[in-house]
Amino acid sequence: MAEAPLPAIRSLPSWLLGRAAARGRALVAEALAAEGMKMWHHVVLSAVRDLAPVAQADLGRGVRLDPKDLVGILNDLQSAGLVLREPDPADRRKNAVSLTDDGERLLKRCEKMAREANDELLAPLSAAERAQFMNLLIRISGTHG
Repeated sequence: MAEAPLPAIRSLPSWLLGRAAARGRALVAEALAAEGMKMWHHVVLSAVRDLAPVAQADLGRGVRLDPKDLVGILNDLQSAGLVLREPDPADRRKNAVSLTDDGERLLKRCEKMAREANDELLAPLSAAERAQFMNLLIRISGTHG
């Protein structure tokens, strides 16, 4: 009799990584929701902080988000007073995006909550195992840290 497919699938590293990633995303999404934030809004806020002032098109490429989706997220963030879109001093035809003080404060709270959610995800691991796990993830993800 052939082996049932579920045990075979569950033994695949890709399946296990997917399950761990889904659990991690759920924990972070739940933490961000406490601040009224969605995952992509948090990603965009973080990128704006790191790149500001940043042209909207460069921001979209940086976070690998479709321009139409980015516009919607930026509209949400601007309506909430978290980002500013102003003419880019280098090219007045483009918008440059930057964080407001409220955006900076919210981002700091969200980053703390995301770290706590990741701590919960990795709670079964010792500090040494966490470091090793992160190094291994970096090696197989192709992100190079």
